[in-house]
Amino acid sequence: MASPNLSEIVSTSLANRSKTLSDNVSNHNALLRRLKERGNQTSVTGRSIVRELEYAANGTVAWYQGYETMNVEPQDVISAAEFQYKQLGGTVTISGLEQVKNSGTEAVINLLEARINVLEKSMMNTMSTALYSDGTGSNGKELGGLALVVADAGTGTVGSINSGTFTFWQNAQTTATSSAFSVANIQADMNTMYLNLIRGADSPDLIMADGNAFKSFLGSLQAIQRITSDDMARSGFTSVQYLNSDVIFDSSCPANHMYFLNTDYLRLEVAAGRDFVPSETKTSINQDAISTAMMWAGALTCSNRSLQGVIHT
Repeated sequence: MASPNLSEIVSTSLANRSKTLSDNVSNHNALLRRLKERGNQTSVTGRSIVRELEYAANGTVAWYQGYETMNVEPQDVISAAEFQYKQLGGTVTISGLEQVKNSGTEAVINLLEARINVLEKSMMNTMSTALYSDGTGSNGKELGGLALVVADAGTGTVGSINSGTFTFWQNAQTTATSSAFSVANIQADMNTMYLNLIRGADSPDLIMADGNAFKSFLGSLQAIQRITSDDMARSGFTSVQYLNSDVIFDSSCPANHMYFLNTDYLRLEVAAGRDFVPSETKTSINQDAISTAMMWAGALTCSNRSLQGVIHT
């Protein structure tokens, strides 16, 4: 049987790595990093995750003079989107035989380090891929990402709101000119999408692109000096500046897609106590082995879809 000492080593090692894993997941993905920098990665509790929405103007606003009466009629201008928690987990398991073969604290820790490293990379890659999903993967258990929030069709049900019924809840979308990204047309397509997403001081600040879209955009800049984002470059992301936005290549981005994001209205909501937090180490009842799980729960939420957009083929 696995010894209590080994259980303690496993638990302590994973607990010490928990914060590191949480930070690495954010720094591994440009979208999550931007959300964290803006304070848009928050801890939540409750049966579901609720985001308040501003979906209409206040109709009482009007010019007046002197003692002229003002409109005090109540205005229904705020609603809410309700998102469900999605859960991600992975485990580290050590058998009794592996404990025998790796006797001694240092040997056990070395074995643990190797397995925790694999767990961390696997969880980072899984989260990075899910950020572009539509939430239907793994029989609907997967995190709903950009393919859901910034859908190719611009419609769909997000946060329990049907955008077919409530059109204010649709995102902007368009097909690339000639149904393909190319050096000749990409800047015109980007200009059109960008201008469609400006509302006063609000504008996209992050553009995520797949290889085809990013190469086309780079090619369109060959004749001029490229302006890169020093901040994103220092973080290891391949990026180029476009107006007020960082244009970033992400290998996880779906083929032939370019997402225009206003991250003021996107948030990663993480369940309290579930931000890549390890469970208690448990001994199997029918095996000579111990296991500890690393767990995450939360959702990618949006409070304004109309200021998000996507160009696709």
